[in-house]
Amino acid sequence: MYVSVFSSASYWLRQLRRVRRSLDDESAAILVHAFVTFRVDNCNLLLAGAPKSVTDKLQRVMNVAARVVSGTKYDRGLTHLLHSELHWLDVADRVTYKLGVTVYKCLHGQAPDCLSELCTSVAQVAE
Repeated sequence: MYVSVFSSASYWLRQLRRVRRSLDDESAAILVHAFVTFRVDNCNLLLAGAPKSVTDKLQRVMNVAARVVSGTKYDRGLTHLLHSELHWLDVADRVTYKLGVTVYKCLHGQAPDCLSELCTSVAQVAE
């Protein structure tokens, strides 16, 4: 499963890199943000507890996406670009954040019933 996700992401990033020269900076940023939201964030809850080798591959995909936005070939300043300018979390942090948001929604009745039934607050367990 993971291999097809990475090869598919690599393919689409190559396509984005080809058309990057014909886009202004804002359009390129919007296009890459949509790519990251769709390809990287899609089902990343499944990566909770996944081996570091899997999240590292996905992190490389995000790094390439950031380089497409910036138009650079090298990793110099990439961490600053990811965090400060693009406002992206690293993959491991994205997974943790999304897991926390999902649990919050489950505990506050904002998630589907099939998920909410699986979550119990600590206060209810202690009773």
